[in-house]
Amino acid sequence: MSLEITVPEVGESITEVTIASWLKQDGDYVEQDEIIAELESDKATFELPAEKAGILKLVAQEGDTVEVGAVLCEIEEGEGSSPSVSSESDAKPEENSGSSSAPQKTGEVQEMIVPTVGESITEVTISSWLKEDGDYVELDEIIAEVESDKATFELPAEASGTLQIVAQEGDTIEIGALICKIEVMEGGAPASSVAATAESKTPESVPQPSENSYAAGHASPAAAKIMNEKGISSQGIQGTGVGGRITKEDALKADKVSSAPAKTEANEPATVIPSGTRGERREKMSNLRKTISRRLVSVKNETAMLTTFNEVNMKPVMDLRKKYKEQFKEKYGVGLGFMSFFTKACCQALQEWPAVNAGIDGDETVYYDYCDVSIAVSSPRGLVVPVIRNAEALNFQQIESEVVRLAKKARDGKLSIEEMTGGTFTITNGGIFGSMLSTPIINAPQSAILGMHNIVERPVVENGEVVVRPIMYVALSYDHRIIDGRESVSFLYRVKELLEDPARLMLGI
Repeated sequence: MSLEITVPEVGESITEVTIASWLKQDGDYVEQDEIIAELESDKATFELPAEKAGILKLVAQEGDTVEVGAVLCEIEEGEGSSPSVSSESDAKPEENSGSSSAPQKTGEVQEMIVPTVGESITEVTISSWLKEDGDYVELDEIIAEVESDKATFELPAEASGTLQIVAQEGDTIEIGALICKIEVMEGGAPASSVAATAESKTPESVPQPSENSYAAGHASPAAAKIMNEKGISSQGIQGTGVGGRITKEDALKADKVSSAPAKTEANEPATVIPSGTRGERREKMSNLRKTISRRLVSVKNETAMLTTFNEVNMKPVMDLRKKYKEQFKEKYGVGLGFMSFFTKACCQALQEWPAVNAGIDGDETVYYDYCDVSIAVSSPRGLVVPVIRNAEALNFQQIESEVVRLAKKARDGKLSIEEMTGGTFTITNGGIFGSMLSTPIINAPQSAILGMHNIVERPVVENGEVVVRPIMYVALSYDHRIIDGRESVSFLYRVKELLEDPARLMLGI
């Protein structure tokens, strides 16, 4: 008895698919749930599993475009095991007789779903698979990296066995959705899997798309549509899809073929073709970048944001650092930077002007007795804002150590959700990139943010004389719904006062 396998429904708006490649040949024996083909729509590529074990009979061929519900192949019931395996076992009984310790399939399939990674996170994007489909994985082995709008997480295997990937790289899926399956095995990794892994590490064993295959140089339905609309030729485009197929992304990146210049009249000047490249590059926005954009626009639209400025003579702080930085590092193992001075000054000023350390929750204003200071850090994935908890209770060494720890985790993409949530006040330092002056945007739901800037030597008047001093402009952006002008200006002046006389920080006056 044979079973017909049809094109499954892969999306509401998808009515047809193209057979990108058959992973099994006509007449091959296939196991149930084994991947036998790759199907490509105008939006994504899908894998086709065998619905039962048996002998495969192909109906549609590679490159065919078939409608959803059409027959792709048939599977005739076999004896329950691969003929090639049976013949091999008959030819070498002495080898099989000693294989009692070989890994065995238990028949159990472990379904892995997207775990809950934070209260406010409802979906994640699969950043990368660290294992290939069909690879053997060990329990708790990291198999993928999953990215949310706040952080990147590692996904460990929940069982030992053969990996079956369901969601592909770049897919955005909801919390609780199926991400992959593991066909549970007992007895350790199969020898064939180990050998395959070793082979895959040699460059010459990596399969290359055949030049004679149908897929090579052919465009997917979506890519063909784009190429037709823009007049792009498939010649010269290197396909990155399965078998060298031209994908939608390849078509978007391709340059438009320039048409031959029309013949000019004798009295008409020839068209000058400018030299140089005119390429373009498109990159999909990460979830983190989308969230940053959405929140910044929301803050601009929903708060009464205003910025006040002042300037700080940094010479006293710089002299103090120069005098004690070597001893400080020798004793504590961490450098003495400007951030600890600004954090201590802000904490003292926040306790004197509590409205700057407050936030709005509905119809209520929440005043915090503690200072959880958020530090804006530029990471490869974008701007992140880890939090130094109870900064008012920390000394200079503790603040500097925490800044170094959080900055390193941000650069490595290892910050946790807990380390980036909360915060009652933010400090951002655009001066490290050379910024002289800026108006930082409030980090909602906080009510204020302090912007540090570049230190530049400028002429100033002291005691009736013009002298040169290292000056930094500082900016305080604040929500005028909570903070009045008197409070914002007084807060910033208090920070200036403390930094220009660091002894006040030590004495708390």
